[in-house]
Amino acid sequence: MASNRISAEEANARVLAGEPMVFLDSRNPKAWAESDRKIPGAIRVPADDVEAHFDEIDRVSTIIAYCT
Repeated sequence: MASNRISAEEANARVLAGEPMVFLDSRNPKAWAESDRKIPGAIRVPADDVEAHFDEIDRVSTIIAYCT
């Protein structure tokens, strides 16, 4: 599986163009709890626990993981 970086602007443009995307919020619990910025529908997946959440992730879509 390829891994590339994209900007927030590019991600937004791709969502608006209808590309199927899954967002994985992998911020640590403290950063997540303190943030007022959360992407609606994002899957909360701590970075060290991704494997436990594989069944929640649509792997046909583009997957975008983000953290602080």
